[in-house]
Amino acid sequence: MLQLILNPGSLSTKLALFDDETCLVQENVEHDQETLRAFDTLPDQVPFRLQIVRQFMEKNNVTGGQLNAVIGRGGLVYGLHTGGYAVTDELCRALTDREYSQMHASNLGGLMARELAKQYGLPAYIYDAVTSGDLPEVARITGLPDIRRHSFCHVLNSRAMAMRYAREQGRRYEDMTLIVAHLGSGISLSAHRDGAIVDSIGDDEVQFSPERIGGLPVQELVRLCYSGKYTEKEMTRFLRGGGGMTAYLGTGDCRIVERRITAGDRKAEQVFRAMAYTVVKAIGELAAVLRGGCEAIILTGGLAYSQPLTDLIRSAVEWIAPVAVLPGENEMQALAQGGLRILRGEEQAREYHFSDKD
Repeated sequence: MLQLILNPGSLSTKLALFDDETCLVQENVEHDQETLRAFDTLPDQVPFRLQIVRQFMEKNNVTGGQLNAVIGRGGLVYGLHTGGYAVTDELCRALTDREYSQMHASNLGGLMARELAKQYGLPAYIYDAVTSGDLPEVARITGLPDIRRHSFCHVLNSRAMAMRYAREQGRRYEDMTLIVAHLGSGISLSAHRDGAIVDSIGDDEVQFSPERIGGLPVQELVRLCYSGKYTEKEMTRFLRGGGGMTAYLGTGDCRIVERRITAGDRKAEQVFRAMAYTVVKAIGELAAVLRGGCEAIILTGGLAYSQPLTDLIRSAVEWIAPVAVLPGENEMQALAQGGLRILRGEEQAREYHFSDKD
């Protein structure tokens, strides 16, 4: 089964060819920020990025007729379940409409896959979108009727690592109850039970991270927003990119922060420990949701390579459940494995409908 994998990011397009579970070639094409600013809307970038995809295929001597499917990264569409979705006209409309999704570069994954699928007569899918989950109604209600909770976490890598952990234990993922913490520039957590994400904590709810602010006292946040100290653009930048460790230490690179700690920088050590502390609080929150039935806590993502960070978290939560550290961001492989399960008939791809939004 030969699959073309598309993973668009804000300033890059990651591409790969997988033969079954074997990666034949992978490439990360970086884009100049000024080039992308020339496009009025996110969907306007599709032809530009498709040209890069076709060059990738030509360079690797692959034609559309050789492919079995195109798998794109899932976009931020409201109301998705975990797993795969066929890329249909209705899904593509949702990917471009702010009523049905948040505008994010990952939305381009489905749009690009659709164009290639039409050109080559192939099936196209997205898999494990960031907004996918199966939260019960009680988990969606907030303290304000105008705001409704949606599942929002690093679903793709979190589910892939949960499945990997289950296999290593000789168990089925669908039979296990797990908490997964994805540690990266953004940190998110998810509770997995019976093969579903039953609750999640996004990167703006509790824990802060190298670049994101996490949960803040709401009254103080509202006051700061209207203080005149910052513009809306500056406040938005704090949410993703300029918050967290970056706001305190001027860098979100944990390797630099760890070197500063080793050199005796007490402020760096305090902020680093505080970040770990907020992750621990979030794990405890999900442990309560699972009513103490958690069988393992998985730490994954790029920051899981940081032993000082994982040691701080492990020492605080291992009384809840055993802690497994599975570092790295395995998005391309996770997309390929998801697509392969659909092609083999082990999973059934869903179809998105506008009524799924809520």
